[in-house]
Amino acid sequence: MRFRHPDGSTVHLAYCTNVHPAETLEGVLAQLRDHCEPVRRRLGRDRLGIGLWLARDAARALVTDPSALRRLRTELDTRGLEVVTLNGFPYEGFGAGEVKYRVYKPDWADPERLEHTTALARVLAGLLPDDVTEGTVSTLPLAWRTAYDDARAERSRSALRALGGRLDALEELTGRSIRIGLEPEPGCVVETTADAVVPLTDVGHARVGLCLDTCHLATSFEDPHTALDGLAAAGVPVVKAQLSAALHAEEPHLPDVREALAAFDEPRFLHQTRTLTSSGLRATDDLGEALAGDVLPDASPWRAHFHVPLHAAPAAPLTSTLSVLSDTLTRLVGGPRPLTRHLEVETYTWQALPPELRPRGRAQLADGIAAELTLARDLLTDLGLKELP
Repeated sequence: MRFRHPDGSTVHLAYCTNVHPAETLEGVLAQLRDHCEPVRRRLGRDRLGIGLWLARDAARALVTDPSALRRLRTELDTRGLEVVTLNGFPYEGFGAGEVKYRVYKPDWADPERLEHTTALARVLAGLLPDDVTEGTVSTLPLAWRTAYDDARAERSRSALRALGGRLDALEELTGRSIRIGLEPEPGCVVETTADAVVPLTDVGHARVGLCLDTCHLATSFEDPHTALDGLAAAGVPVVKAQLSAALHAEEPHLPDVREALAAFDEPRFLHQTRTLTSSGLRATDDLGEALAGDVLPDASPWRAHFHVPLHAAPAAPLTSTLSVLSDTLTRLVGGPRPLTRHLEVETYTWQALPPELRPRGRAQLADGIAAELTLARDLLTDLGLKELP
């Protein structure tokens, strides 16, 4: 979906396909048929943006076989879909029964991460619509925080500098500008926007910036205005933003709130949980750990890294951080010029919701994704952007 900003530039809105498990090119093509095109039809649009997640095997197939890339591009065009951004965070196995800490491997100290991200950039340059010259790829925020020492930090910085050079060469070859965004996430080396400033400044390449995920921002209790002011002051660009909402519990000390939270404690993904106290942020790596004992203070609200559907906040006594998303979006695109032009709805946890909230079949999932995109569209038009055909 495309929108005209009052300054005349185009802002793109997509939804991320990491909600649909697929590791191979054939799986990706099936996604387009079974999920993405039905969402587009529900929205009544001739064109729908999708943020593709391409696992290692799919990316390798596309970058080594020009005919495979042409096939994907043709399929996108045929089904009324377009791609200006990729989700390069998960490497493989994101549809597995248990993901947890595995999603952070390989990290930026491992050569596989540089090669994979380079492949994604090359693929995206070939997938961009004919009238679009800029693409973005989000990636993990360097590494999970444990076992990350000075040597691994230096390898990560070197890899990102090398990536910047490769992206320069790619633009010279194709005329397409691809930028990469580190995505701050709770528990990682770069957990907050403030954590991103030093490593990105050290890398010092204009093509390497930040991907702002509003669920992660909220989970870490970051104020959107403070966060964006800090990035602007440091000269760190927001290359893309992921529109998502975290799980919020206002009174986690109450038994009924604990019981409601326990329904979201599931075995597939990490749900890092945070609370803001007078002495600072307190944290656990997972929701179950927070619920199991007194490791996390419960006198103040808790937030958990669980991407809940934008249009459907959990029932009381829980809610979501949709207001943080709205405030962030206002700053990102509500001003005289957009701070980013690539927006991506990223609710990958539909099948991890409590059983009674999960979609029953493809049709209900498509309905839910379309409802999220409708909400995002309404937020954008309320900010003065005009939806384009």
